Amino acid sequence: MKFNSNYKNKKKEINISMINDDGQNESDAEQLNNLMYIMKTRYKTMSKGQKLLAQYTINNYPKVAFMTASKLGETVGVSESTVVRFATALGFSGYPKFQDALQELIKTKLTTVERVEMTDADYLSDSMILNNVFKNDIDNIKDTMEYLDQASYEEAVETIFNAKKVYIMGLRSSIFVAKYLAYYLNYILDDVIIIRMDMGEPYEQMTKIGEGDVFIPISFPRYSRKTYQVVNFAKERGAKVVAITDSVNAPISKVSDIVVTVRNNMVSFIDSLVPAFSVANAIVIGIAMREKDDVKSYLKELEDIWEKYGIYE
Repeated sequence: MKFNSNYKNKKKEINISMINDDGQNESDAEQLNNLMYIMKTRYKTMSKGQKLLAQYTINNYPKVAFMTASKLGETVGVSESTVVRFATALGFSGYPKFQDALQELIKTKLTTVERVEMTDADYLSDSMILNNVFKNDIDNIKDTMEYLDQASYEEAVETIFNAKKVYIMGLRSSIFVAKYLAYYLNYILDDVIIIRMDMGEPYEQMTKIGEGDVFIPISFPRYSRKTYQVVNFAKERGAKVVAITDSVNAPISKVSDIVVTVRNNMVSFIDSLVPAFSVANAIVIGIAMREKDDVKSYLKELEDIWEKYGIYE
């Protein structure tokens, strides 16, 4: 059973970049400098509380990028409403957009050491670590639900389902999401290949990729340069690219056919991959529902094999 694609790729972009006077998008460094310049030039007209926030943000913007409005207010000694008014005074529709802007500008630039250093007092005791890690993962899933474009998800499912062959690649920590997705897609689709770095260069494992095939790269900050290069290789060969990444502004998003966005705000030096696994689940289930009878038949056959050879207790 196959479905024809009825969806056009609609990337739901959140415009979090600063724009210069000529209306041109600026580089990350220019955007950050522009934001700092705005805070400095508007400093004289700010309230006392907003001035404290401006001073703290200028000196600690990597930390502010990942602090809630209430936490920032508590740290600086002002109310949460003052934090919100501070963000709107800078031209943002609210604090989340201000925070998004800072995150987008600096998260790819932070080293692992800097990410450890920005972990604040909320993670100094075991009870705080457990509570805040759980809360962060929940918030990431909620944000993913809010920002993930339904049409992009549906088109991704349909494109993968219709593929002749599916290639999946994730480097560094993303490899675990890639393996998880490949493992379950193998229950449904006939030809799923996971790119493994212990099997040689990705290009060597993808020499047969071409039109009708789908490449699924999984990439989160700090973005791997090799992932971007392999995406371009797949595109040159005529394959469709369904990217799983954190933003439509991510490097691979700009050269992919379909982008499925996953929020993964950082807790510390460890990335939150929980929402990525949730999205992988959604993709697998979406495809399985298109082949429900075949999947049931295949799983029934597997159950008979497992029982015959005593795979499970």
